[in-house]
Amino acid sequence: MSQSSSPTTFSSDSPASAGQLRVAIAGAGVIGLGIAWQLARAGCTVDVFDAGMPGQGASHAAAGMLAACAEAEAGEEDLLVLNRLSQSLWPDFAAALEAAAGQAVDLRTEGTLTVGQTADDAARLRHLLALQTRLGLPVEWLSPAEARRREPHLARQISGAIFSPEDHQVDNRKVAAALEAAARAAGVRIHPRAPVARVASTGGRVAGVEVNGALHPADAVVLAAGAWSRGIDIAPSAPLPVRPIKGQMAALAMDPAAPLLTCVLWGPGIYLVPRRDGRLILGATTEEKGFDPHLTAGGQLSLFTYAWRVLPGIEELPILEQWVGFRPGSRDDAPILGPSPEVEGLFYATGHHRNGILLLPATVAALAALVLEGRLEARLAGAVAPFGAGRFAAPKAAE
Repeated sequence: MSQSSSPTTFSSDSPASAGQLRVAIAGAGVIGLGIAWQLARAGCTVDVFDAGMPGQGASHAAAGMLAACAEAEAGEEDLLVLNRLSQSLWPDFAAALEAAAGQAVDLRTEGTLTVGQTADDAARLRHLLALQTRLGLPVEWLSPAEARRREPHLARQISGAIFSPEDHQVDNRKVAAALEAAARAAGVRIHPRAPVARVASTGGRVAGVEVNGALHPADAVVLAAGAWSRGIDIAPSAPLPVRPIKGQMAALAMDPAAPLLTCVLWGPGIYLVPRRDGRLILGATTEEKGFDPHLTAGGQLSLFTYAWRVLPGIEELPILEQWVGFRPGSRDDAPILGPSPEVEGLFYATGHHRNGILLLPATVAALAALVLEGRLEARLAGAVAPFGAGRFAAPKAAE
């Protein structure tokens, strides 16, 4: 992947024209809409196709956490580099998006608190803290008393906590709405209920996309259909190894003037995300059940039980909403980003699993640059390089 020396920036102003490059994007979630917005600003003619309505898939179901530090895991160092880079891009991305759309996305900077309840939980947190410290992440240990001073409504039986001051949140539904508005304002044509069935190619180069039996010509195609990406025919390329990972969630109603919680909270088996309007998001189950859309008694019981154990005051809160979403999980649960190894002009932006909102700015910056210039600035190129589709080719997979 070649590199450019230009910095990664976002702006609501219009940059120099990229001519009349025709781009078709499969998927109108935040990833597809974000890429479309930036390409249209650069002068491209952009059409976005979605099987449903814009922003109503995983983008609507998510919690909006930007938890690069709290979710760091051993063996995912490459992903952590990309996550941290994208996390650093969020303030400028949010500001540019709000300016372009005239809508707030509620980027909140209270940080994230990860708590344990038992001695075993505390030992696991200490192990996580050691990993985070070794990776150079900005985290700190809090005693039970210190954790409750930060969040007074926590349960009494807290055994310790890790505070991640740079792990923030946005309102993902507001982000999706703002991206749709910004994309439309930039001239993007959005086609709802228009699923892409096939990426057409001739002589090893894209020719367009097939939608409802008709060919829509395009010079470049971006596959950003999330959990539905595998269902799009991209021959001669092999189908992308992306599967749906079901997650059940719920939202409760807090008093916005006196919320039970102010920062993002992780506890055993649960996370809780407070919104400025008083909503409290509870998530999420992780189920390998395909596109099963059903809420289950067991799934919802687990959410409420785990949430009540760390924040007992929720028992008095009304239930606002309960829903199911489908995370796009790749074979290694890391994103698939960049050009197709087999078809010129075909680009991938899918497989983000639980990090779709977090990785939005970096994905948008990378894919827009690759479509427009075929190269990335050095830092972004290094972060994106491990996540090409070529890693799933047979020789690579065998390694």
